[in-house]
Amino acid sequence: MDLGLKGHWALVCAASKGLGRGCAEALVGEGVNVVITARGEADLLVTADALRALNPDVEVRAVAGDIATPEGRAAAVAACPRIDILINNAGGPPPGDFRDWGREQWIAALDANMLAPIELIKATVDAMASRGFGRIVNITSGAVKAPIDVLGLSNGARSGLTGFVAGLARQPRLAGANVTINNLLPGAFDTDRLKKTLAAGAAKAGQSVDEVAARRRSTIPAQRFGTAAEFGAICAMLCSAQAGYLTGQNILLDGGNYPGTF
Repeated sequence: MDLGLKGHWALVCAASKGLGRGCAEALVGEGVNVVITARGEADLLVTADALRALNPDVEVRAVAGDIATPEGRAAAVAACPRIDILINNAGGPPPGDFRDWGREQWIAALDANMLAPIELIKATVDAMASRGFGRIVNITSGAVKAPIDVLGLSNGARSGLTGFVAGLARQPRLAGANVTINNLLPGAFDTDRLKKTLAAGAAKAGQSVDEVAARRRSTIPAQRFGTAAEFGAICAMLCSAQAGYLTGQNILLDGGNYPGTF
C-alpha cells in the first residue's frame, strides 16, 4: 500500500539506533525526507548514511544534540524546512527504588520523557494544522498501561505525557485539520536498552544472559522479542494519509504480553 507520505518532512528523535532508527528507516522507505537527532554524533552519522543508501531519492539531515534541552530542540527544528511528521522519542530513565530518587532525578525524567515531547508538539502542531496535514507519534512504553515497579520514573513521566496527549489530540482545531497525535507503547524489543537490562538481570541472578533472555521470551505469547523494523512499520502506518481518523490512541506493541481486555 502507498501510505501517501512521499515528499513530506519528518523529525525523528533519538533515531541513531533502536526503535527511533526503525521509525526513520520505515519513513525513508516511504519517500519521507527526515531530520534525525540523537546525542551520540558518531552513531547518528552512521545511521544518516545508511538511510541515504536506503532511499537515495530523499534528503536526510543529521543533527546531534540532546532533545531534552531547549538548545537541542531548537537545532533539530531549525534543520527541518517544515515538520509534517514528528516522532517523539527519548531514552527512558534508569530503574530503581523511588526512595532513592530526589527532585533532580524526577526533573530529569520529566524533562526527557514528558516536557520535551510537549515542547516539540507546541513548536509544530499549529503549523501542521494550517497546512491541513500533521502526524505526531510519541514513543512511550508498555509500562504506561501495565506499570513496572522499578520503572517509577518512566511510569510517572510517560503517564503524564499520555494524559496530556489524550486531551490535546481531541481538540477539533487539530483533529478537524487532519492532525493526529498517537502514542506507540513498546514492550520487549531487541534493542541495546533491552540487552543492557538483560545483562544487568543476568549479573544479579548469577545466570547467563542467554538464560535470562530465554526466560523473558517465554513469558511473551509471541515467544520472541520485537524488532525495530516491525515497530517502524507500525509507526509509518500511523503517519499515513489513510490514518487521519485515528487519533488520541495508545497502540500497544508487546507480542500479546499485556493480559487485559482493554
